[in-house]
Amino acid sequence: MSEKQIRDCKVLIIGSGPAGLSAAIYTGRAGLAPIVISGPTFGGQASLTADIENYPGFVESVSGSELMDKFSEQARKFGAEIVSDVVEKVDFSARPLIVETGITTYRCERVIITAGSNHLPLNVPGEKEFTGRGVSYCATCDGFFYRKKNVAVVGGGNSAVEEAEFLTRFAASVTIIHRRDSLRADKIVQDRAFENPKIHFCWNSVVTEIVGEEKVTGLKLKNVKTGEESLMPIDGVFVFVGTKTVTDIFEGQLELENGTIKVGPDMQTSVPNVYAAGESVDSRYRQVIVSAALGAQAGISVSKTY
Repeated sequence: MSEKQIRDCKVLIIGSGPAGLSAAIYTGRAGLAPIVISGPTFGGQASLTADIENYPGFVESVSGSELMDKFSEQARKFGAEIVSDVVEKVDFSARPLIVETGITTYRCERVIITAGSNHLPLNVPGEKEFTGRGVSYCATCDGFFYRKKNVAVVGGGNSAVEEAEFLTRFAASVTIIHRRDSLRADKIVQDRAFENPKIHFCWNSVVTEIVGEEKVTGLKLKNVKTGEESLMPIDGVFVFVGTKTVTDIFEGQLELENGTIKVGPDMQTSVPNVYAAGESVDSRYRQVIVSAALGAQAGISVSKTY
């Protein structure tokens, strides 16, 4: 195996979502030539959102991928380099700070963590086996494959209901399965769903198993109030039951709090010269505009240290 390439940098940003790219814009404008490691999905979770209609400046909705493309174009304009790679290991006990991908070791003066979050699985039998064969966590990515088919969406928050609405562009019908008897999504999102003739609801129910042969053919459900069990024939299921902040590679390196990275008012973590922003520090709002603002704060704070 060949030795890893070694690169020195003033600022390295882990993650390419709204927070990471905003931090890149600000540190780029400060002349710090930031390097952004994209992570497994360029643009983060935001890029997988079909329509974003609450980002200021866009009267008409904009797709998440289009918005992230605009963010990245602006970051590159100010000298940011965006590398398509995934961080595997960090060592914040060393100076310079060490960040490693599969092929490169970065020696960094400053690091900004914007690693974001991942979708939570249902953790039921059949889920892993049928992922990619009827189980999906991204309607924008996979909705096209379910033209004129019947699909289910599990969840009751904004992401679940918005993605269910997006799926009606392709699917014959979309059934939202929710463990409660009312949705948690914003009222305007709920209203659109209730008015959409293609969207149906299965209340007070949880998925206990995903069944099929070569691909998904149905869901085993349990009513949480009555205990009644049933089988719902379905061609595909999209899971939106929440997210978990990506912190695994930072455990033992940084102080964590309630599942997120603990930061001070300047977005600096428990380790000097290591900063964090976006959903790495925010488990409450989880909005593009909030992540972008936190990324800007981190970028400004880093810029002022030079």
